[in-house]
Amino acid sequence: MIGMGCALLGSVKRNSSFVKTLIELPTTHFVWLRNCSRHVKDGIDFTKIPVDRIRNFSIIAHVDHGKSTLADRLLEFTGAIKRGHNQVLDKLQVERERGITVKAQSASLLYNYNRQEYLLNLIDTPGHVDFSNEVSRSLSACQGVILLVDANDGVQAQTVANFYLAFGNDLVIVPVLNKIDLKQADPDRVCGQLKSLFDIEPDSVLRISAKLGTGIEKVLEAIVTRLPSPVVDRNAKFRALLFDSSYDKYRGVLSLVYIRDGSICVGDSITSCHTKKNYEVKTLSLLRPEEVGVNKLVSGQIGLIGCNMRSSKEAYIGDTLHHSENDSVEPLQGFHPSRPMVFAGIYPMDQSQHINLRSAIEKLTLNDSAVTVDMDTSPALGQGWRLGFLGLLHLEVFSQRLQQEYGAEPILTAPSVTYKIKLKPTKQNIKDGTDIIFVNNPANFPESFKIEESFEPMVLGTIITPDKYLGPIISLCMERRGTQRSAMNIDNDRVMLQYDLPLCEIVLDFHDTLKTISSGYASFDYEDNGYQSSNLIKLVILLNSIAVDELSTIVHITKAQMIGRKLVLKLKDIIPRQMVQIAIQACVNGKVLARENIKAYRKDVTAKLYGGDITRRMKLLAQQAAGKKKMRMVANISLPRETFIDVLKK
Repeated sequence: MIGMGCALLGSVKRNSSFVKTLIELPTTHFVWLRNCSRHVKDGIDFTKIPVDRIRNFSIIAHVDHGKSTLADRLLEFTGAIKRGHNQVLDKLQVERERGITVKAQSASLLYNYNRQEYLLNLIDTPGHVDFSNEVSRSLSACQGVILLVDANDGVQAQTVANFYLAFGNDLVIVPVLNKIDLKQADPDRVCGQLKSLFDIEPDSVLRISAKLGTGIEKVLEAIVTRLPSPVVDRNAKFRALLFDSSYDKYRGVLSLVYIRDGSICVGDSITSCHTKKNYEVKTLSLLRPEEVGVNKLVSGQIGLIGCNMRSSKEAYIGDTLHHSENDSVEPLQGFHPSRPMVFAGIYPMDQSQHINLRSAIEKLTLNDSAVTVDMDTSPALGQGWRLGFLGLLHLEVFSQRLQQEYGAEPILTAPSVTYKIKLKPTKQNIKDGTDIIFVNNPANFPESFKIEESFEPMVLGTIITPDKYLGPIISLCMERRGTQRSAMNIDNDRVMLQYDLPLCEIVLDFHDTLKTISSGYASFDYEDNGYQSSNLIKLVILLNSIAVDELSTIVHITKAQMIGRKLVLKLKDIIPRQMVQIAIQACVNGKVLARENIKAYRKDVTAKLYGGDITRRMKLLAQQAAGKKKMRMVANISLPRETFIDVLKK
């Protein structure tokens, strides 16, 4: 048996159609046959593959529906990697620890179909809503997508968002059900959901198990037969769409591009349509999934260009690259750049670590262009930065990468959002055109008498849940000031809700609370929905009638009392007792909404008395009270740095 297997393996390289025959054998032999299918020769000239045999596609799905596992099986089946490798395209430590995809990755696969080599360019995308910009960028370089759905969990919130994202980009969609090997899997029910929500016919849905490798051949055949080839012109002038970038400490910024027209060779001079800067191409690479250096890339391909860019700002996402000698080049249609949704302050634990933290942030933002960075200063925490993120998970992943990859231990303040303020007209702001301002830091919130109208960012939230949790979820949305837009049944026991929600109400603990009240069964997704007029106020914290700007926050007027009460109680617990009494007050426009007192340390001045007239006791107590009163007038309240950290951190 072993000898026969070796003979078969030896014949694979000489007869590629032999593998096709072997695949038709019973699935019990699949694991062994999968190794036999590695008939692809890496020595092939990729530039000779005609455009009609190129397919550019992405895998899109909800979190944990098996995107990376399916990508692994596709890589194995086409011979790009050896069997037994998991999460090959999840290269970051944080991705492997959390089991999620954070950064979209690409791989070029060779697949033999009907005795012809096809080049399949795969882009594995993140599933979490915070990284939807990675999905959007990836789809700009694709002509089709695999819409992956868990046969057990069914359609989830991010599935809906991803479908309409692909549909809006006029991409061909191949629906695939994964995890059909699970005992609880119900493919027929999920096919009904796809029909109800997206009008996808059940006959067109592929059923696979990425874990076991079942049905992978059908997926590859569907990619070849259902997806269109890219519409490109290899005889035209060179144009490439830059849709992602990464940083290499030796080669600088590497640009991941989709070659739309023409070709590019090592040594060519290229120009950015956005920055107008010229570069010499030093390296060209294909991802298989590891880098494979090539001398030439042609239209229809996806590859890496290294041209000594030193800053990620030079690699503008959505930019068009062209040959320097071609002046009149029409830029390719890009896409909307990502807009930060959540902001947080980041400070070093000690100011002596400021330089190291700055270096770590600069290096990390080279690989994550979605993060915005502005300098910030706090009297309590010192010099730091105000960073903008796409969501709360994006913030947590960025902080975790700072710790893991650069050994930084920063202080991260509680996240906030950007508010829009319309100021009352004055001669100055009418002249300067500054009657509209955007505020993401409470310290910059204007006085109430200067504000004509305030606006807060809104999102359109989609929740899919079993109907038995409908009541608590509706109560949660109403508590978070949500307005119901629609509700519909997607099958016999699942409901899809859509709510308009203020962004500030969901950035902290909305997702965790939703999972708690639904026993983990509900899923949530949101998209930007502009600004809405709202009654916003600045909640100020006073310590003995002195405002502490670092503890101020922007809240809706209906939540001011509750938030103020929670904040003063928390401060009472963490501020240490001092020689004078401390009055902690939460105020709005001079009106005190909540107050707590921290009693002063007090010496028992009557301890030495053992009798005598009561007036002696009263005299000593009066002297002590007078001393305390004088101390309150001249003493400064000393707040340890740890107090600010405890209050400001998430």
